[in-house]
Amino acid sequence: FPPAVFPLSCAVQTYSWGKVGLESEVAKLVASGDPLVQIQPDRPYAELWMGAHPRGDAVIRDNRIPQKTLGQWIADNPACLGAKVKDTFQGHLPFLFKVLSVNTALSVQAHPNKELAAKLHAQFPEHYPDANHKPEMAIALTPFEGLCGFRPVEEIVSFLQSKDGEGRRSPGRTPMPPSLPAVAAEQLERSGSDDPRGVSAALRVCFTRLMKSEKKFFVDQLNMLVKRISQEAAEGKDTSGSNGDLLLRLHSQYPGDIGCFTIYFLNLVRLEPGEAMFLGANEPHAYLHGDCVECMACSDNTVRAGLTPKFIDVLTLCEMLNYTPAPSSSKIFPATQSQLDPNVYLYDPPVPDFAVMRIEIPASIKLYLVSAVDSASILLVIQGTAVGTSTAAASEMTLRRGSVLFISANESISLHLSSPDGMLLFRACCLL
Repeated sequence: FPPAVFPLSCAVQTYSWGKVGLESEVAKLVASGDPLVQIQPDRPYAELWMGAHPRGDAVIRDNRIPQKTLGQWIADNPACLGAKVKDTFQGHLPFLFKVLSVNTALSVQAHPNKELAAKLHAQFPEHYPDANHKPEMAIALTPFEGLCGFRPVEEIVSFLQSKDGEGRRSPGRTPMPPSLPAVAAEQLERSGSDDPRGVSAALRVCFTRLMKSEKKFFVDQLNMLVKRISQEAAEGKDTSGSNGDLLLRLHSQYPGDIGCFTIYFLNLVRLEPGEAMFLGANEPHAYLHGDCVECMACSDNTVRAGLTPKFIDVLTLCEMLNYTPAPSSSKIFPATQSQLDPNVYLYDPPVPDFAVMRIEIPASIKLYLVSAVDSASILLVIQGTAVGTSTAAASEMTLRRGSVLFISANESISLHLSSPDGMLLFRACCLL
């Protein structure tokens, strides 16, 4: 039998928003996983792609296997996916597993559902490279910040009507372009919380009007706002009422970008290590800073509208978004501890394409079994060292920080731990 468990060497993406050199978790993982790799101190290491996506297919590190990449190997050995996964996803690995190291904000974006993805791909294949949906989940490795989903309406209204010291509405102090606030705030206020559809409709009008406003018009507004907040900050005043710190940070990264205004509409979500957020289809979001593991359906479809130099498609974005307001606390996706194995915490989102396990092995355990699941899986070591053995592997495998293993369906691995402080692993799979 050919080996069905083997190490991978994974593709790195050097997008400009990534953390630079060894400040990047991606770079640190790559460097410790393969000591021969030279990390360039001035290059951004933004994403590590662990999977079989054609734009970053993992290379197999086992010279007994004739196939060079994971994608080729799966195509030749589709049974490795597990029977259900193979049938449901037409012989393809349904997920892409990643590590992200975010230094400057990613674009304000959303991912289409399957229906819209098929349409966009047929019309504009150069911008929408496949016909799949792209739900995704981010799990923080370091403190992680992102914008996600529309804020509760009362929060948006309070930003639109920034008040002066005496509690009066002060048109000069609102963070919004002048044509927007009065009308929009009234519309949103009037829509009232007892009519969710009315609220969503008002929010759609309001957000679309903002995103479509003319550049020369909103750039002046933005500059005035930045100037005012900079002055207030310099005088030691509290600028949190206009989200001052974040505005100044985003404006310094993307001066004059319409995306800077979205902080008044979208929730700011802060994740501690181990906390997650799930982004379903049409959920507006933008990662701002930090390191995370991310898992998603295997797609590269992104509709963008700001905080980016890339192709933007404001109309499509504003049409497709989910305009349901919700508090930021509702965006944190819980992990459940496994009843079979208390070392495993499962993040199981409401889509069939993927699930992620966080495996925390305490120092007291010296032999640990990574159990078999009925799905191909990818295992990433974040901390700790071990020797891995499997009846399906050609030989013993040394596992250390940055090691990535492919595990065929229904195969298990025994880990013989050698680190004094236990291990932290993440495992992506498909639980149908």
